[in-house]
Amino acid sequence: MQLRVASYNIHKAVGLDRKRDPERILRVLHEIDADVIALQEADRRIGERTSVLPRAAIDDTHWRVIEVARRPRSIGWHGNALLVRRGIEVHAGEALELPTLEPRGAACGEIEIEGKLIRIIGTHLDLSGLRRRDQIRALLDRVQGCDRNLPTVILGDFNQWGRQTGAMREFGDHWEVLTPGRSYPSRQPVATLDRIAITRHWRCTETGVHHTPLAAVASDHLPVVAQLALTKK
Repeated sequence: MQLRVASYNIHKAVGLDRKRDPERILRVLHEIDADVIALQEADRRIGERTSVLPRAAIDDTHWRVIEVARRPRSIGWHGNALLVRRGIEVHAGEALELPTLEPRGAACGEIEIEGKLIRIIGTHLDLSGLRRRDQIRALLDRVQGCDRNLPTVILGDFNQWGRQTGAMREFGDHWEVLTPGRSYPSRQPVATLDRIAITRHWRCTETGVHHTPLAAVASDHLPVVAQLALTKK
């Protein structure tokens, strides 16, 4: 079973031209054309945490939202949202709390593709290395504490510069952390902040940074993508 996944910090749909343009973000998503997309900074930061991508606009796309929101006008949790291609069955969605001094969290969904149940987690980790470690440990404890040994993918803005240093060591031997490439800042990227972590159920066949003229101005991050193949039960 093949699965194309992507992670994209959309910067509340504000581009490098300082204009909030949800339609531009959606055009980038169509360029990527992934089966599963984890979004960061998808909601406004204050008030009702309203989604910066209107529901009506999402309804006109190939994707639908995995429902994790605790507020009626949001599509995610602390800015993290999950989109899945229509036709993929969604079994569950849940908002996860993460340990931190400022609001952070993760969006978790269970989906079924070709009869296989899969767990997807989208997150945006802290700027502090110590808190990033605690947050990764919390996510891994959540995954390991489940009775079912589900193939799992964690995607997001990890805010980690080193590829195999610092908080990345928390993943250990049972995970593979994919670093598709430099994704920040979008116009001239120098940092590999956006990552994809996969359990050993998966084999990665391709990774990359989606760097197009449109993506270079739509947000301060570029999307990262990976093509995965399920190899184990």
